[in-house]
Amino acid sequence: MVSSISPLQPLVESLRAFARARDWEQFHTPKNLACALSVEASELLEHFQWLTEAQSQSLAPDKTAEVAAEAADVFLYLLQLCDKLGIDLIAAAQAKMLVNAEKYPAALARGTAAKYTDLSPE
Repeated sequence: MVSSISPLQPLVESLRAFARARDWEQFHTPKNLACALSVEASELLEHFQWLTEAQSQSLAPDKTAEVAAEAADVFLYLLQLCDKLGIDLIAAAQAKMLVNAEKYPAALARGTAAKYTDLSPE
């Protein structure tokens, strides 16, 4: 029998315990978590502001560590938001990948950054 427990569940439980220990649950509404997620995503983006494409692909180890910390913040807020809304993030991601595969068939999308509405067979 396959378990229906998400591999993210232990992390979700840890996030719940962390918030509960600090009495932060009262602040963790979907709106507040979405706002915090946006702020953290902006902080992640800030590390790449003004870099060239080449620079963004070869970060120094200390900069990579800073980016990793911001990426973790984004991930944790997203996970908390999904937990509050009862969204299985892995199932949602898998479903979205199926939608994207239909919107962006490999034969039409290969090598182009065009939006799916602009893809056409040549």
